[in-house]
Amino acid sequence: MNRDNVIGTGILVVSIAVIAIYIWLIFFPPLMGLDIFILKLTGSVAVAGIFGILAWIGYTLATTPPPKPIEEIEKEIEKEIGEEKPTEGQQQTAP
Repeated sequence: MNRDNVIGTGILVVSIAVIAIYIWLIFFPPLMGLDIFILKLTGSVAVAGIFGILAWIGYTLATTPPPKPIEEIEKEIEKEIGEEKPTEGQQQTAP
C-alpha cells in the first residue's frame, strides 16, 4: 500500500470508530446526563463552526478593498498600449 492508501484507511477506521462511540454515548450513556452533555457539545461545536465561517466571510468582505471600475482598467490598458516602444525591425514614424 502506498502512503495515500494508508492515510485513507486510517481516516476511514477512525471515522467509523468515532461514529460508533458517538451513537453508543448518545443512546446508551454509561453515566446519567452524559447523553445530554454530548448533544449540547455537538450543537455548540456545530453552531460555532457555522457562525465562525460566516464571521470569517464577513470579515473578508469588510476588509477587502473594492475592485477598480472597468473604466479605470480600460484607461490603464490604453495608456500601456500607447507607451509601448516599437520592437526591433519596426520603423519609427516621425510625427
